[in-house]
Amino acid sequence: MAERSTAAVDVADTSGDQPLTAKAGKATDDGAKPDKASGAEKEAVGTDDATSAADAQPSELHSGHKLAKRYRLEECVTRLEGFSSWRAVDEKLRRAVGVHILPADHPRARPVLSAARSAALLGDPRFVQILDAVEENDLVYVVHEWLPDATDLAAVLAAGPLEPHDAYQLVSQVSQAMAAAHREGLSHLRINPGSVLRTESGQYRIRGLAIMAALRGLTCEEPQRADTEAIGALLYASLTQRWPYENDAYGMSGLPKGVGLIAPDQVRAGVHRGLSELAMRALVNDGATASRQEQPCTTPDELAKAVAAMPRIRPPETAFTTPPPYQRTQYQQGSYGQAARSHPMNRATQPVPTPPPPLQSRTGKALKWGVSALLIAALGLGSWQLADTLLKQENETSGSGAPQPNTHHDTKPNGKPLKIEDAAEYYPDGRPQHPDQVRYTYDKDSSTYWRSMSYRDGPDMNPHFKQGVGIVYDLGSEQRLGSASIDLHYSGQHTKVTLYAASSLSPSAPLSSMKRLGGADTSETTAKVKLSSSAKARYVLVWMTAMPYAPSDDYSGAGYKQAIREISFTG
Repeated sequence: MAERSTAAVDVADTSGDQPLTAKAGKATDDGAKPDKASGAEKEAVGTDDATSAADAQPSELHSGHKLAKRYRLEECVTRLEGFSSWRAVDEKLRRAVGVHILPADHPRARPVLSAARSAALLGDPRFVQILDAVEENDLVYVVHEWLPDATDLAAVLAAGPLEPHDAYQLVSQVSQAMAAAHREGLSHLRINPGSVLRTESGQYRIRGLAIMAALRGLTCEEPQRADTEAIGALLYASLTQRWPYENDAYGMSGLPKGVGLIAPDQVRAGVHRGLSELAMRALVNDGATASRQEQPCTTPDELAKAVAAMPRIRPPETAFTTPPPYQRTQYQQGSYGQAARSHPMNRATQPVPTPPPPLQSRTGKALKWGVSALLIAALGLGSWQLADTLLKQENETSGSGAPQPNTHHDTKPNGKPLKIEDAAEYYPDGRPQHPDQVRYTYDKDSSTYWRSMSYRDGPDMNPHFKQGVGIVYDLGSEQRLGSASIDLHYSGQHTKVTLYAASSLSPSAPLSSMKRLGGADTSETTAKVKLSSSAKARYVLVWMTAMPYAPSDDYSGAGYKQAIREISFTG
């Protein structure tokens, strides 16, 4: 089913130099006795426990074996000290999953089981989710997500350092995720390029929360400091493609021995200075960079706030190649036959005959006189009709001494722009989108916009889940409406917009109480709605019930979504 990324589920892949993944039947041993993480970690088990862990043998497992009559084992990706990790299939839900298995008498089986259950309660989508944690038939097994589209950071960095925007997203997402975990009393203690995954949509996911530490018997007096320093090491590596310690690890070279910790912008040219200083603040315990003397970040929450305080790093602009200049072909008027018959080397030097002056023949002269006569007749007829109209208007106004009001003024649109006084988001189901962004839709700045959430169903929205999204605009007083123009952010199949006359800015007034004014269906980034001459309203609801599919960006994941940059109404 999903065989792209065995590394996406292997919690034992933490050795540093090489991943621990192995083919089924071939054991690997990276010395997984309790080791030291960054910070003051202690070995939780002694030599006797390590020996008993090595002696503990898993039950006879093989491809095709089923756990709980549901999880069918497909391929063993890791074996380590009685522990094994498998790619499996959940036959009940028909999806690929990962399964970690230990014998129930393994000395670390209980801590792993407890850690898995605690991590499952967090439910944060930025972590690889724990789906099940069970002790059954002398086995302890943990079932979790299998991410076929994910690549661990070690493999990503093998191709080179990250762009500043990607490194910014990495430290932002990972620090926020770990800050949320520590608020729930959970720590990782093994954050490294092998435990952070990047999906095809550009999102970062963390695997092995609490489980990696439990599997290796790790404890730490300052878990927040340890995890923060580990995130700093990730940022350092992503900027320089160098491991910020003297030892080589995760396919990267370490720093030169004896020189200490060097700022990333001194290791590699072109490194973003703000990110370089941020990495040093997370890595250095007794202070930060010498250039600014910022305080060190000792917790993931402090690091996340430091990232948020930085000027936002935007993604690089898409490069467009300039098309080649237009090349005039050899086949000019009057020379096609000659070019076909002549030698190819002579085509470029053949003179192009000058065409005769237009309309010089007898027929041409007659055509010119005929056209001139028609123009003179049309001008005369137009002048007569204009004079007749002016005389009628003069006769109508002569009796009263004052011109009569134009009775058609109030029934036809005048095309003048209408001013928007106020606006509010409309969400009758009680689930708003982004009410604080509504003002961006009429601030005359196309770089700002209001955006919807990202939905799985589309382009037509699922009315059982969400009937639509929209904004109510206040025009100040009742106005006659001629048209509306909506500048959208995403194009594609398709955006459906309907305008209604509302009675107020209420976000929950029933749609059935409003009068429909008009609508439009577009696949472009502009929706134009033409309204009838009788359309009047003070409050106008712009209601979207279909939105195109768009990939993930800085604000939301991939899905069916839309955003409004600017909107204008004309009378």
